[in-house]
Amino acid sequence: MTSAFRIAALGAMIIMPGSCNANVPNKPVAKPAITAPKPAPKPVAAPLSIGAFKLNRAPIQGSISLGTVPPGTKRLVVSGQDVSFAPDGRFVVGFGRDHDATSVITAFLDDGRVVTERLAVPKRAWKIENLKTVRRFGQPDAEFQARRPGELAQINAARRTEVTSDGWRQRLIWPAKGRISGLFGSQRIYAGEPGAPHSGVDVAGPIGAPVVSPADGVVTLAATTPFTLEGYLLIIDHGMGLDSTFLHLSKIHVKVGDMVRQGQLVAAIGNTGRTSGPHLHWGMKWNQERIDPQPLAGPMGL
Repeated sequence: MTSAFRIAALGAMIIMPGSCNANVPNKPVAKPAITAPKPAPKPVAAPLSIGAFKLNRAPIQGSISLGTVPPGTKRLVVSGQDVSFAPDGRFVVGFGRDHDATSVITAFLDDGRVVTERLAVPKRAWKIENLKTVRRFGQPDAEFQARRPGELAQINAARRTEVTSDGWRQRLIWPAKGRISGLFGSQRIYAGEPGAPHSGVDVAGPIGAPVVSPADGVVTLAATTPFTLEGYLLIIDHGMGLDSTFLHLSKIHVKVGDMVRQGQLVAAIGNTGRTSGPHLHWGMKWNQERIDPQPLAGPMGL
């Protein structure tokens, strides 16, 4: 039985009024928002109607699914956290690299009913390299320790900015073309000590090669000086908690607050920050979950 049919077979539980859990967290306070104009989104794949929330693809670690809430939904909760949904009922849900084997989605309806579905999230096989005689890099130097807190504060502030954009509805395109030199989720074990998993996909290319936006969005961070690790760093928020991050750039052509379209030139490949050669690192996050961009963008088509 395929994973999609297994998920559909799980079905949904409808809980009548008075039986819901009172410990569900309160809805978070709305944050300042940047509004993007309405795009003309490309259609996503036809919904497969997986389960009560009609996900367009079966969940798997390191990916996202687009879904539709049941009619009359006033609140959506995924794994204990409130999740936004559009006026037409569409929403995004993400499953990080090391997501648990299940995810629970709950919709609270206007008439008092509660619809809950437990989704299976299959594991993926990640590329793991065991370097038994190589130790991890040494302690960070004084300059890194002094600068890093401020850099992280900028990144966190950018990701707390909520934007209004329909880029999340679009089928993603590759921001750059070239040889894939690094895979999302890959990890090295240094003499028994695990290193951090790779948080994006790397595309090798010459310095100055164009970088375009993979979907419509709003710029929430455009570094004016190189960060210690990321170099020149750009973050584009596609709405609904989904954003793209581009590292090691040589030049950034947009600024914070700019509204960009899919395919628009936004930056150039570089070799800034901590890197072994010129390439683009493309990372994606849905809220706090790290997502693999490669399967979402599909074949590169060089």
